[in-house]
Formats: sequence, C-alpha cells, structure tokens
Amino acid sequence: MVDTSDEWITRRVGIRTRHVAADGESVADLATHAAAKALAGSGLEPSAIDLVLIATCTQTERAPNVASHVAGRLGVPEAALMDVGVSCSGFTHALAQADHAIRAGAATNALVVGADKMTAVTDWTDRTTCVLTGDGAGAAVVSAVGAAEEPGIGPVVWGSAPELGTAVRIEGTPTRFSQDGQSVYRWATTRLPELARRACERGGVRPEALAAVVLHQANLRIIEPIAQKLGAVNAIVARDVVESGNTSAASVPLALAKLLERGEVAKGAPMLLFGFGGNLSYAGMIVRCP
Repeated sequence: MVDTSDEWITRRVGIRTRHVAADGESVADLATHAAAKALAGSGLEPSAIDLVLIATCTQTERAPNVASHVAGRLGVPEAALMDVGVSCSGFTHALAQADHAIRAGAATNALVVGADKMTAVTDWTDRTTCVLTGDGAGAAVVSAVGAAEEPGIGPVVWGSAPELGTAVRIEGTPTRFSQDGQSVYRWATTRLPELARRACERGGVRPEALAAVVLHQANLRIIEPIAQKLGAVNAIVARDVVESGNTSAASVPLALAKLLERGEVAKGAPMLLFGFGGNLSYAGMIVRCP
C-alpha cells in the first residue's frame, strides 16, 4: 500500500514484528486479558480490587468506559472505575494516580492497565506512521504496604509541553493517528533525558544504579539516545518495540512484563518507568522490581 521495505522500517525505527487485533476484538478485550493475568499473578480475589484505572486513547465508546467493561468481566464489585486518556504516557500517569490514591487511603488494591488498538486508527496510506503501530495491553496490580515497609513506587515527575500538543494527533472522521515526527523526535531526545534524571533524583536512585530502563516504546531511534544521555550504563534497556511496535499506552507495561517474565531484573532492584508522547505529556517514576 505504501513505498517501503523491511530494511527501511528496521533501519528507521527498529521494528521487526507487530501484532494486530482482530476486527471484532476491542480495547476492552485486550485490557481484560492483561488485567486477568495481572490479577491472577497478584493472588488477590477480584473483590479485593477497589480501584480500576485503564489507560487508553483508542476506545470507541464514551460510556460505559473501558474500566467498567473490565471490572464487569472480571467480577470486580464496587470499585472506582476510570479511564485515563494521556495517550502514550497513559500507563505511567495511571500508575502515579494509583500510587497517590493508595497513599491517601482512598484505595488499597488498584488494577492498572494500559491497552490500545492503534491499528484501528492507523492511516495505512501514510508510510511515516503506518510502519509504527501495533496492538496490545499490559497490566499491574498495585497494593498498599505496611507501615514499616518501603513503598515500591517512587514520586512521579510529570508534565507536558502544551505548545507542542498538536504534534501527535488522533482525530478526524474517520479517526486517524498522525504526528509531526521530527518535532516529537527533537523534543524527546533533547528534553526527556533531563526529566528522566529528575525522576531518578526524586526516587533517590542514581542513573548508574538502575537495573532497568523502560521507556515508552516509540522507536529505537528515540529509546536508545534517551537511555544513553540518561547515563544508565548498567541498566537493561527495554526494546520491546522491536517485537511489538508502538502500542501507545500499552507499551510500558507490555515491555516491563516481558522483562519480569524473563527474569532479567532482580527482586527489589530499581527500575525507571517513563512514558511520553501525545499532548506532549510525560510521566516517570522509579519502581522497585516486584
């Protein structure tokens, strides 16, 4: 459909494979699968969840929200249900909100999910964006710790560059994803290393002490320079974009889950999670490996 090749895609963005949801498979379907896996891994019953946060920017319905669908399918009763629409940094925004709610005593166990069906909003005639997008979901359960225990999630550093807010867009009829690639690249590679270092400082961890760096999986030409400029010389840098493409809000939890399932990060080791993208928004924090 467009003038491109495997060699061009690999050289420009590093993506080798992507996953495409079926036509009848919704964002709620993707989110439910990931949420069920995270819930099973936590050992908690659905009734123990009192907050459900779903980060997504590709839901087609306004009400009921995706969180309501997920809670209903998993049998989660009476929880607060919210969707978080911050595009590619949605998961880290939602994770921070879960952390804040638990610290404030408004929740005890939160289910946090990033899920997007980006191929549903892809313009397959635009070779600059159609080579990027994939579908997926990832999830985590966040629970309160005892008074004597060290919290596993550090303070968030978040914000935006509203003057560049239209550099990434999902709009129009039909709804389509588009972006000003050079503007995003310059902003990400020049501004974000400093912000990532700030997240490390707030979390009390030096970049060279990080065990893993999990950035939004935009493309390798953005991920690798940020990690290098951050100075995380001893960290594993998540490169799930090679396998999954750009999955928007799903990219950070999806990449993190794969690192943990492969046993590449030791329990308790510090990791930097940092989402960035649409609006242009960002949110990052230090998280201890569960």
